[in-house]
Amino acid sequence: MSTTRDSSVSFDQTDTRSDEMNSTIEQWIDDLVAGVDDAQASAEFQEWLDVQSRFHDYSYRNTLLIKRQCPEASRVAGYRTWQEEFDRHVKEGESAIWIWAPIITKQCPECENSPSYHEESDCEYDETPPEEWSEGLVGFKPAPVFDVSQTEGEPLPDLDTEATGDAGDLVEQLTGAADELGVTVRIVPDEDWTHGEAKGICEQLSLVEVQPLVEVRDRANEADLARTLIHEYAHALLHFDVDDDTERAKREVEAEAVAYVVGRYCGLDTSGSAFYLAAWESDDPEVVSERLGRISRTAEELIDVLEE
Repeated sequence: MSTTRDSSVSFDQTDTRSDEMNSTIEQWIDDLVAGVDDAQASAEFQEWLDVQSRFHDYSYRNTLLIKRQCPEASRVAGYRTWQEEFDRHVKEGESAIWIWAPIITKQCPECENSPSYHEESDCEYDETPPEEWSEGLVGFKPAPVFDVSQTEGEPLPDLDTEATGDAGDLVEQLTGAADELGVTVRIVPDEDWTHGEAKGICEQLSLVEVQPLVEVRDRANEADLARTLIHEYAHALLHFDVDDDTERAKREVEAEAVAYVVGRYCGLDTSGSAFYLAAWESDDPEVVSERLGRISRTAEELIDVLEE
């Protein structure tokens, strides 16, 4: 393997190789967990988190509507919100994404209708006048929103999660290992990429072919391209049949931990993985430690395949 490796680590073919790999990977995972803690405490992350908190948390139904109309959507807000909160403007000619917005207004304590609907109903409640009624949800109305990709203006703060370093021929070796791993892999030119801001995806190849399909967006930074390939390979090996949203979030952490370990073994600077994991704010970084066995086994499998 001609890829530049971590000069301080070598897993020779000896009787103690497996133990040495386990020990080293465990130490690296400890480093990653510490890095996540540092990343979460950084000013850069706090600025990013502040901006993220301004985006509305959409209901499951609205999330499905958004994804159906704009599958690549990542950060969504209303027309005025983009202007007033983020100093960005919807580009001319963009089509709105339509969702259901709640209607909150004064509500009859008995029939729970708005004052106007209450007057037209058979409800006889008259103990208090409408102006004294409490507000509540009385219905929904269509509302337009737009994804960040449909806007322009002041850039949103981003986290530097990219891997760096000399990737050598690692990308070529990773794509060459696809058959042995039971994965179909495609590197897609940037202009043909249809998955929004995602750097890579792992999905079923077709309705009749259950083999995982890994696609990654091509880029000049081959170190980060390799990291993304490793991340998506980890999904293919570990998570291909996972449907549960909570479990999927935890396994995103697993996949990035595998990318961190294998990338580090290959001599890449994968410290940006700490920011990547910090962005999964619903997950405690200890998930990485809790799932050390799964991460180690997958990382060792990928390292073995690359060495062959």
